[in-house]
Amino acid sequence: MDQAQIEVRVLGSLSQISAAEWDSCACPEVADGGRPLDPFTTHRFLLALEHSGSVGRGTGWQPQYLTAYLDGMLIAAAPMYAKSHSQGEYIFDHNWAHAYEGAGGRYYPKLQIAVPFTPATGRRFLVRPGYDSVGMSALVQGAVQLAADNQVSSVHATFCTEDEALAGEQMGLMLRQSQQFHWLNDEYQDFDGFLAALSSRKRKNIRKERAQAVDFGGEIRTLTGDDLRPEHWDAFWQFYQDTGSRKWGVPYLTRQFFDIAHEIMANDMALVLAERDGYPIAGALNFIGRETLFGRYWGCTEHYACLHFELCYYRAIDFAIAEGLARVEAGAQGEHKLARGYLPTRTHSLHWVNDPGFADAIKKYLDAEAHAVGEEIEILTDYGPFRKSNPEEQQ
Repeated sequence: MDQAQIEVRVLGSLSQISAAEWDSCACPEVADGGRPLDPFTTHRFLLALEHSGSVGRGTGWQPQYLTAYLDGMLIAAAPMYAKSHSQGEYIFDHNWAHAYEGAGGRYYPKLQIAVPFTPATGRRFLVRPGYDSVGMSALVQGAVQLAADNQVSSVHATFCTEDEALAGEQMGLMLRQSQQFHWLNDEYQDFDGFLAALSSRKRKNIRKERAQAVDFGGEIRTLTGDDLRPEHWDAFWQFYQDTGSRKWGVPYLTRQFFDIAHEIMANDMALVLAERDGYPIAGALNFIGRETLFGRYWGCTEHYACLHFELCYYRAIDFAIAEGLARVEAGAQGEHKLARGYLPTRTHSLHWVNDPGFADAIKKYLDAEAHAVGEEIEILTDYGPFRKSNPEEQQ
């Protein structure tokens, strides 16, 4: 296919492209009537971030959506942003920025191909079926050319798929490996089936934690679709603000985002609420993909033993088993997830750096980091909660 036929354009807003056109690349799998693999690169989710003011002017996330057209047909797209900081990314490069600026360089702005505030693995180079290689190549070349032409320091694609990571590395991008903790569904029929796969000690500990959690004096419900009500978001906003102020200083999402999401994405969300005396006192928000439940936000106004574990991890497992989902991604960080059945899993990102000397230093850093990540995953997996071959572990 003649690469010269491909036209790469940058859009300042998703309102400049129809949902059908964008989603033909972002989630072509919905043609069978099912869910997208994940909702985060869909037109509706990304536009909700824009319309709510969560991205755009004053946020440090300026939309620069990358699109590639062949003979007038969209064949590839990428959610790309000009960044003036490194917040809300979860695969952090603060030390790169400090080192470059300490040497007299200008690290920001940079270009970020990502879903803002969302450490969930998914396709970042959204390609129409049948145009995989040429579509991704056009997007990579377009992003790099845009950065070079505007003297931007770097391009980053975070939480991309493993296939994209390997393809990007072949195109000359630098591969970075990180880790998260994911729960995998081994065709469990129910939560007890999952517990049966654990060592006796871990199984008893989880049962104890679940018993403590439900003893807070109220009710726990999982709500999705039409069961979600506007007042639920009033409560959840309080939870989200509490967590955001402690973790980030200022919450990333605006209050309006949850109202918009309620209107257009209720079927994409599962909200776990703990209520006491009829009032919500804690909540965990998940997004539902075709094969994966994505745990995203948690917060509370009252603290009870193990309630966080119950709402974020155990109820997510319950939901995944009931819906036949293959995995739960419970967000970034958190070695405490290991004891709750979430195993270390490799995540990937791709990077291009304009300055050759700086790029060489980062490449050496990434090689060493990948080795350390691999060793840590091996060690943590060995310490995992699942039964070993030792007969004593199975008693």
